[in-house]
Amino acid sequence: MLLSAASAGLAAGAGLIVAIGSQNAFVLRQGLLRRHVGLVVVTCVLGDMALIACGTAGMGALVRQWPVLLQALRFGGAAFLGAYAVLAARRAWQGSGGLAPGVDAEGGRRATLLACLAFTFLNPHVYLDTMVLLGGLSTRYPGSGRWAFAAGASLASVGWFTALGYGSRLLAPVFRSPRAWRALDALVALVMGTLCLLLLARPLPQAGP
Repeated sequence: MLLSAASAGLAAGAGLIVAIGSQNAFVLRQGLLRRHVGLVVVTCVLGDMALIACGTAGMGALVRQWPVLLQALRFGGAAFLGAYAVLAARRAWQGSGGLAPGVDAEGGRRATLLACLAFTFLNPHVYLDTMVLLGGLSTRYPGSGRWAFAAGASLASVGWFTALGYGSRLLAPVFRSPRAWRALDALVALVMGTLCLLLLARPLPQAGP
């Protein structure tokens, strides 16, 4: 039973996390730059694990009862994503040079950490996905099975962010070309801008009881 619950949690977590989104685009770029990759990966993983644990413990019900908070996160997240999209678009337009092997580009640990926290916690959908959806799915498994489900979902987060952050360096030869960087920044700008507009245009879905 525990193995079955953990496997279900792994599949559900992977299905939610392996998608093109603002957080994944940020982790990918940091991995390509080899800039504070460990810090970024650990922050993303711990953030997911904390939210999944809260959802499993039943805090998803509180999220449903605070629609005003989610709406504040909706507009705050949209503003952050819009600003980041503008910066990425400017990099794509002006060009930022190719990637030199092993270089640690500009940007301190504090700034990187704050950006990573913003990408993680200013997205209202992360609360609906982890605390409400995964938390609700975990209730299908009685007793310790709920926490086995949560452990499986957390393992998906560990595997994905580690692979994305450290595996992206395999693409480093491609990104020695300034043209490749401009293409990536253009894609990042498109993703961030689209998510910004979606947050502004669409009300958040109402989670079921």
